[in-house]
This record gives sequence, C-alpha cells and structure tokens, in this order.
Amino acid sequence: MASGKAQRRTGSFVGTGAALTIASEKVGFTPKSVTLYNIDRNITLKWFELMDPDVGQKVVDSGTGATDVSLLTSNGITATATGFTVGTDSVNTAGDRVLYEVWG
Repeated sequence: MASGKAQRRTGSFVGTGAALTIASEKVGFTPKSVTLYNIDRNITLKWFELMDPDVGQKVVDSGTGATDVSLLTSNGITATATGFTVGTDSVNTAGDRVLYEVWG
C-alpha cells in the first residue's frame, strides 16, 4: 500500500504480559512510528523508524507530579511488514487497556 500518502491507524488492545503482535487487518502497513498509551498505568511507549527493533522511549506518569522518562533496550516495540509487535514491558501488563496510534 505504498501510495505516497501518510497512513494512520488507531485502535486498542488488552495487555497480555507476553509479546503481542498487532498487524494485518488492524494496521496493514509497515509503521514509521508507533505510540502506545497504557491508560490504566499512565505509561506511554514510543518507537520511530530510525530506532532499533525491540526498543522504545518510555514515559511513566506516577500521578504525583513526577514523570520518569527512559529508553527501553529490550521488550519494546518492533515494526513488522503489516504492523508491530510489543514486548513484555509494563506497557503490556496483563489486563491493562492499551491504545495505539500507528503512522506509516
């Protein structure tokens, strides 16, 4: 689907605590960026196409005025030909609601 136009998909999933692939009918293209929002734990995880696979920039808002920003070096986000895989980081905690925004 290389049309030259920006592509965007949004959606949600329930965390599993195990590596999880979101692809095909939910995304359908190779992402240039992926942002995950865990709305139960106030965690955001971002990945951009110039980053290595399985990494991400993680922002945790504790709700007490403190924000922690870190770079994951494993268990992050990996782009695939038709979507992405999210690893076992806390953004993907079992039972948590996670929103995603994918640009391609």
